Amino acid sequence: MSLFIKICGLTERNHIDIAINAGADAIGFVFARSVRQISIENALLISKDLPEHVMRVAVLLHPNKEDWNKIAQQFKPDAVQTDAADFDYLTVPTSIEKWPVYREHQYGISPPKNKKFIYEGQKSGHGECVDWRKAATFSSLGKLILAGGLSHENISEAIEIVQPFGVDVSSAVESEPGKKDSDKIKAFISNAKRCG
Repeated sequence: MSLFIKICGLTERNHIDIAINAGADAIGFVFARSVRQISIENALLISKDLPEHVMRVAVLLHPNKEDWNKIAQQFKPDAVQTDAADFDYLTVPTSIEKWPVYREHQYGISPPKNKKFIYEGQKSGHGECVDWRKAATFSSLGKLILAGGLSHENISEAIEIVQPFGVDVSSAVESEPGKKDSDKIKAFISNAKRCG
């Protein structure tokens, strides 16, 4: 099975097309407060007519129910990614996959078996690298998508140590915060695919 690759925080259609053409499996749209935050209207606009195999992921952080319900009804993502505890109060339609985020500093992490989950550092989108050897202890428990501090320069080592189901990148494929870089997107996906 080939490595699952998600490019997160995209706000322009040309970067989405570049990521997909390079082999991305999922595109993350950040609805949480961030330099990469996007409105539902813009997310719908730039994700129109994506290939069926590419997942549109709504990325959140402690959303209120009203905001989430609006995203679910209007944007209709293929998956929703937010901290694991958030799913205790969110109602998620069965048509939308739940991707709980587990953070390295947390205790008692128990990811769902045979389902996708994110493993990353304390803060999302800050290029904060996790301890790959610690992450590796969770990769056999489910479909671990490794995030945090990954780049085209370190992705091969990360994959070799963690053996994840997938990888997720945002800040390392930018020329400046919130502005994606086409060459970095291509380099990251190319190097990840070579190792995965």
